Amino acid sequence: MEDRLAARLASLRGERGWSLEFLADRSGVSRSTLSRLERGEVSPTTALLGRVCAAYGMTQSRLLAEVESEPAAALIRAADQPVWRDEAAGFTRRAVSPPHAGLRAEMIEGVLGPGADVAYDRPTVEGLEQHVWILDGTLELTDGDTTYGLATGDCLRFRLWSATRFRNLTASPVRYAIVQVLP
Repeated sequence: MEDRLAARLASLRGERGWSLEFLADRSGVSRSTLSRLERGEVSPTTALLGRVCAAYGMTQSRLLAEVESEPAAALIRAADQPVWRDEAAGFTRRAVSPPHAGLRAEMIEGVLGPGADVAYDRPTVEGLEQHVWILDGTLELTDGDTTYGLATGDCLRFRLWSATRFRNLTASPVRYAIVQVLP
């Protein structure tokens, strides 16, 4: 999947006729890092992928679904749900219901390891509606200037307009579901 992701990132830039410098300015990611991403020399972190997706105005789920080898089906068995890991950040992301071109909602399962901290400096899609439901553990979620302490069973609903941060301040993993709906 890493090779397909690199190729898709290169093709997205090519489809738009953007230079590396233009994409670097738009995403806040250095030209050299973008070049290495497109050549598959480095694996993107969650935050880095978020910045690139924001530049293209697409969700990470949509980008990752585009590089999956099989088209999205109506029924996705648990064993077939695409999983992406950012080992350095301690984050695992499962596309429970991969995006579909004709549908606006998708569901994602996230797991943050103990001490994990994932920050996004801007939304991938402005106005994206998110519902974060804590399945097990506790999560500190910051949306803009507001920080929420969420525990098992809690659900936070908001729209993405600014920076967000997901932190696990405990010694146990936190598992949560995100339902996101395109504006």
